[in-house]
Amino acid sequence: MSTSSTHETDRPDPPPPEPTRSAGAGRLPAGTSQRIGLLVAIAALVVLFGSVQNSFYNQQFSVFPLLQDVAIFTVVGLSQMAALSIGHMNLAVGRMAAFSAMFMGLAYQRWHLPLYAGLAVGLLAGAAIGALTGWIISTTGVNSFVVTLAMDFALLGLVSLVYSQFTTAAAFTTKPAGMDGLRNYSLADVCVGSVCGSPAVPQILLFTIVAMLLIGYLYARSRTGRELLLVGSNITAARLSGIPAGRRVIFAHALSGTLAALAGFMLAATSGSFTAGIGAEFMIPSFIGPVLGGTLLTGGGVSVIGTLLGTSLVQVIRQGLTTLGIGLESLNIYLGVILLLALSTDRIRSAVVTRRAATSR
Repeated sequence: MSTSSTHETDRPDPPPPEPTRSAGAGRLPAGTSQRIGLLVAIAALVVLFGSVQNSFYNQQFSVFPLLQDVAIFTVVGLSQMAALSIGHMNLAVGRMAAFSAMFMGLAYQRWHLPLYAGLAVGLLAGAAIGALTGWIISTTGVNSFVVTLAMDFALLGLVSLVYSQFTTAAAFTTKPAGMDGLRNYSLADVCVGSVCGSPAVPQILLFTIVAMLLIGYLYARSRTGRELLLVGSNITAARLSGIPAGRRVIFAHALSGTLAALAGFMLAATSGSFTAGIGAEFMIPSFIGPVLGGTLLTGGGVSVIGTLLGTSLVQVIRQGLTTLGIGLESLNIYLGVILLLALSTDRIRSAVVTRRAATSR
């Protein structure tokens, strides 16, 4: 009886696998495509509003105040983004701005400090109240929604009490040297040699640019920024990795309070006085800008440029509708719809990613 056997070495080599194209090849990253979409939407709306009403392009009465609003509300959005980066919310962002502005008003009217010294006092006050909020959340384990909502009510009472005690017209009206310049002057008044800036771009926008550069560096380049995002992605995993999660929570809220203070200063500079009502309109725009721009409500992902673009889109819509004579009530309806869409962005993005993953299998 004869047998035959086949050795492994006698088998022909299998043909190389055919190259496959990944499901995402040729596609832009989700964040990039979202920012491009926002940019296209902004450009289209600018053209639309300008073609319907030529006064939309007026540099003094439309473009200049529009850019002032973009500058202020972008910083407000960055303030909320700092809390969102760890999966928290800051419902007291407007009151923190008022609280910090109160200290600035005291610094200018009663302590007679110069412009930037008073600003530093306000920034420290914002960082302190934000750090206190973060410490309460970290220590008690109570949800940030509850803690910041309680802080909002507490600051509302405190700020009103201080203004009633130290002012006669519910406002600190003393203006330090240089404050009027921030309100009225454009970059055309800032010249380097023979080169001057644009007459339609307010000087206050420089504060926003500096804030964006610092926050962008923090989250993109620094270890602390990466740890904040890890805490936002999975706080349990972050703790197991040796990250001091409690301190990062405190830092994120301190950063949120500091940026809220800067936004309060910018609003006071453009309005001309420090009042108890500063920041009252901050809460809804603080969410719309970053969420439209790609910041995740659940934490772990932020976008500084996206926050600028999301804020710009909202302010272009607001300015355009105002130019067309749309009333305040209708404006609030439109802003509410935009907020609903912004808050739905996370869910829509998650559904799209899940569907793509299922079809690529």
